[in-house]
Amino acid sequence: MRTPSLRFLKTFHIAAKRGSFKAAAAELCVTASAISHQIKVLEVELGLALFERGPRSLALTEAGAHYLEHIDSVFSRLESVTEQLRVRFSRAVVRLQVPPFFASELLLPRLASFSAVHGDIDIQVATDITPNEQHAGDSDVSIVVGTGEWTDVLATRLFPQSYVPACSPGLLRQSSIRSVSDLAQEPLIAHNYRPDLWDRWAASIGIAALRPKQLIRFDTMSAVVHAAEQGVGIALVSTPLSASRFSSGSLMKLFDAELATGESYYLVTRPDDADRPAVRQLIGWLLQQFGAAS
Repeated sequence: MRTPSLRFLKTFHIAAKRGSFKAAAAELCVTASAISHQIKVLEVELGLALFERGPRSLALTEAGAHYLEHIDSVFSRLESVTEQLRVRFSRAVVRLQVPPFFASELLLPRLASFSAVHGDIDIQVATDITPNEQHAGDSDVSIVVGTGEWTDVLATRLFPQSYVPACSPGLLRQSSIRSVSDLAQEPLIAHNYRPDLWDRWAASIGIAALRPKQLIRFDTMSAVVHAAEQGVGIALVSTPLSASRFSSGSLMKLFDAELATGESYYLVTRPDDADRPAVRQLIGWLLQQFGAAS
């Protein structure tokens, strides 16, 4: 018989130690049904029942308890050998998940300063076009947009999210925009994942919903901003993330009124990950660069 999948063995090890499929699912960042399925596959491969399942209980069978006793020592040894290997031969790796526009506008222009000081730490940067509202299960550190209402993680507020109407200098010169009501004369640019932003902005300044002559939507904030820079129309852009474009003059604010969404950018990590030296170094640098006091 071939050796069972190491992934399934690890799933069994955690579920048996925790005495709960739900607790194992939380630790492995999967669903409880996925844990149950993996255990069933392992039991079929072994030809043995490892758990006795009750309506509200879960217990190891005699075979399961015997298996856990041996697997526990195997995983303990594997973890010890792996740690020794890392200390002797490897480099520290930190996995960082960030929104793509945050990455391009704020992270990448400053990342060289981290590398210059911490050249012994490798960073794996992941971005996602969909709004990331939770800490990524396969990341050590995440930059997340939200209200900070998360459990089982450490979340530090960086800065608030807000939006302001902006367009290219060329479009502003060619248009006759003098007041908010003039916005309806120009195409408005919107974000697919934030379709209500224009209505919320209008409501925040006490006017009726805008009815533009044309609405153009994009699936990323990067595309929204680039389209505005190219004179395609007027966009609501992230105020803190577009600061460099306002400074350079590639984008112009049309009005001072900003939409405060009630959300902020947060630095999020799990408590266990926060204890790792390399993760602490990256978190310290991120807070220095992007924290509210920076």
